[in-house]
Amino acid sequence: MRFFAQLAAFAAAAASLASANSLTFINQDDTTRTIVFTANAGLSAIDSVTVQGNDQVKVDIPNGWIGNAYSVSEGATDSPGMLAEVTFQGWDDLTYFDVSAIVNGNDKDGVKQMFPATELSALTKTLVSGCLIFPCNSAYYQPDDIQTVSTTETDLIVTLGGSSSNVTARDEQPHLVPRHFVLGKLSA
Repeated sequence: MRFFAQLAAFAAAAASLASANSLTFINQDDTTRTIVFTANAGLSAIDSVTVQGNDQVKVDIPNGWIGNAYSVSEGATDSPGMLAEVTFQGWDDLTYFDVSAIVNGNDKDGVKQMFPATELSALTKTLVSGCLIFPCNSAYYQPDDIQTVSTTETDLIVTLGGSSSNVTARDEQPHLVPRHFVLGKLSA
């Protein structure tokens, strides 16, 4: 009987790992940055993390978490800039994400792009939000912009800072949805 209980516990643990959410922050220059998380009301707080220059940090995110993250460069004042916004296990069990310039569209050194981890090595990213150089047409600037990207994937990449990359973004158009879809409201 004890064997079956241990087997069940192992299976449950494996299932939770398989469905775990994560955000991997990739720092593309030599500036050390602190990532600050803001959860929607009533959801789990996530502690800030530090990403050294030209390094990356993976952060596990709770199931069903909704919120955002922004970066603060070493020595700078802690104020929100470009936001990496995400909803895990949202409507239809999808992950919704976007890079928002609504709070501070002048942030040129923080969050740059978000995309599924499976697209990390792709030269052309299909499911991407944000810009290599701001402004661009694949970020969220106004509350009614239709720039939120949806995916079945639960591991996302968030790039930070400058990059000498010449990656092309959105040669193919992803399925973009209005913000109210993220909240499960299917009508305006």
